[in-house]
Amino acid sequence: MQTKIEDNKVIIFLENRIDSNNAARTEADLEAVVNEKPGKEPVIDAEELSYISSAGLRVLMKLAKSAKKRLQVRNVTPEVYEIFAMTGFTDILDVRKKLRELNIEGCEIIGRGAVGTVYRLDDDTVVKVYEIPDCLPMIENEQKRAKQAFVKGIPTAISYDVVKAGDKYGSVFEMLKASSYNDLIVEQPERTEEIVRQYAHFICQLHTVEMERGELPEAKEQFIGYLDALKTLLPTELQERLRTLLQAMPENLHFVHGDIRMKNVMLSGNEPMLIDMDTVSVGDPVFDLMGLYLSYVQFGEDDPDDTVTFLGLSAERCRYIWKETLRNYLDCPDEAVTEAIEKKIIVVALIRFLYLIAGLGIGKPQFKQIRIEHALSRLGKLAQEVDSLEITER
Repeated sequence: MQTKIEDNKVIIFLENRIDSNNAARTEADLEAVVNEKPGKEPVIDAEELSYISSAGLRVLMKLAKSAKKRLQVRNVTPEVYEIFAMTGFTDILDVRKKLRELNIEGCEIIGRGAVGTVYRLDDDTVVKVYEIPDCLPMIENEQKRAKQAFVKGIPTAISYDVVKAGDKYGSVFEMLKASSYNDLIVEQPERTEEIVRQYAHFICQLHTVEMERGELPEAKEQFIGYLDALKTLLPTELQERLRTLLQAMPENLHFVHGDIRMKNVMLSGNEPMLIDMDTVSVGDPVFDLMGLYLSYVQFGEDDPDDTVTFLGLSAERCRYIWKETLRNYLDCPDEAVTEAIEKKIIVVALIRFLYLIAGLGIGKPQFKQIRIEHALSRLGKLAQEVDSLEITER
């Protein structure tokens, strides 16, 4: 019986058939592996397993009962998966189908984000390939969140397949020749004002959708978690001020995408459609508008080439898009009110920015320290100028 160690797991490779003729021997071999690797979580790799009988299933059940965590059986072929499903073992074990292999060499890159790259496979299909090694839970979470939003009437692309692209995992979407709002501006700059107006209207519509309590995480709790992660970076007084502002925000069950930049809003025909649903939550609109500010303004503050690299737009054009989106979204003629709301958005954006740069190490290393210094300086000042963070009173 072949095995290998992956981090704190022992991967056990099953082959050929497991039936009444060899079930006892398989059980003894599994027991020996577990005893030889104490403290290692057993994981079954079934890529080479062609058949398993009820006797074999009983062997896996015994192993599952002795394991500390739910036993994972991965790379299961369609034929063997059907056996697990028919016998109800997919409810008992963590059974994962063998993933389809995709070759993305030569595919057009249509988007890059903090955790992955989106490739166009053909006119109707795209795949988001994740850079994070252990990203299957993230993909599963995104699929779950997308379905929750879709049920509420929010137009969103739902992944219909999880695949392997080399040694990385990917999530496949049918996009029906869609282009993002950002790409439309790159291709048709003369339509910028019209596209921004449509985009801002779409965000307004999203923020009217109310979710059930407990259905999605609360955005403010996520940001309090960012403060915890930045405890050694933020001065004590600033940490306490930001925590007080976040904790004072009232409950708000309205939908928040969490990364609402134009790259994540696709236009399929005439219908806007959300992608990248792993960040969705509920809360005040400030937690959405901060994402747009981050992408179109903040990341370009100390690196003017950032917006050209990731968005295909100049820093000046991006700042215009931000200002016009905010103006259209708020629909407020009072510039003083708009400026006050923008300060709140920037405070929230800077918390997220520091978490990405300092906490997760995202961004060009040569800009890391200067970005942190500038963000801390600005955040310290703005945190004292705002009396709350919610912007729903508009």
